Amino acid sequence: MSVQTERADTAAAAGIRKSDASPPGVGRDGENRGKSRGGAAVPYLLLLPALAATAVLLGWPLVKNGMLSFQNLNPRQLILHLTEWNGIDNYKEVLTGSDFWKVVGRSLVFTAVNVVLTMLLGTLIGLLLARLGKRMRLTLMLGLVLAWAMPVVAATTVYQWLFAQRFGVVNWVLDKLGWHSMADYNWFGSQLSTFSVVTLLIVWGSIPFVAINLYAATTTIPKELYEAAALDGAGAWQSFTSVTFPFLRPFLWSTTFLEVIWIFKAFTQVFAMNAGGPDRLTETLPVYAFVEGVGNQHFGMGAAISFLTILILLALTAYYLRTVLKQEEDEL
Repeated sequence: MSVQTERADTAAAAGIRKSDASPPGVGRDGENRGKSRGGAAVPYLLLLPALAATAVLLGWPLVKNGMLSFQNLNPRQLILHLTEWNGIDNYKEVLTGSDFWKVVGRSLVFTAVNVVLTMLLGTLIGLLLARLGKRMRLTLMLGLVLAWAMPVVAATTVYQWLFAQRFGVVNWVLDKLGWHSMADYNWFGSQLSTFSVVTLLIVWGSIPFVAINLYAATTTIPKELYEAAALDGAGAWQSFTSVTFPFLRPFLWSTTFLEVIWIFKAFTQVFAMNAGGPDRLTETLPVYAFVEGVGNQHFGMGAAISFLTILILLALTAYYLRTVLKQEEDEL
């Protein structure tokens, strides 16, 4: 009897355990899947404020600018509160005119020169920071940060004083060094000299970003690689090409792309220096859009030029993303 009772109790307990077992998708497994779905949605919910701010602060002005580029908006329309749609006439006038393509070519050359100088000098200074002692590195980085933190308008004003025709420091120094013809030289009287001053200003303000970030990238390179290269008999140049440059290549590529965008859309330095003069020969695309839109009060024309500028930047961005994706595929 006792044996039968124990078997009955065991069977009953087994039946209870079987009845407690939940079907697939219910119970703990279902709760875990529900939690995983909820956790997967959290990052998207956290992105909503940033996406909303981007849509309001960037998306809506872009839509308004696009609508304005299809309108004939001049002072008369503003005073009378009229909305005159003229289709693609603004784009036709811009694209068929010779001035726009001259400005595009000028902007591309200006951007290329500034980017090459910025990346070359910034890379050299960044590598110098990695080789200096602690005190000298701190002093140099302090100077770079101060140059980077200076407001653009203030820096432009300082450069205007430095290169002033009569009382400029640059002309005074050149005169004392023996170039007496430079005593009263007008740096803002020709296209080349004006662009030279603007280029010096932009490169001076852009170098700190490249140098400091490149120095930060060099600190991530393992020292064992340099020791191994030295044991193999590699010199300074061979260590740079075989160890340093491969680690810095992604940084250099991304930084170059950022510099292209920042310099291509540079407006304050060019306009504040000489307002695109002399004779509008130093106008880049952002300055050209402002002068045509606000200066000449052809607001629809200015909107069309600015929208075309955005399209050029988008094309550059697409090329950069395509190159990055191709590099990632090659690495895989």
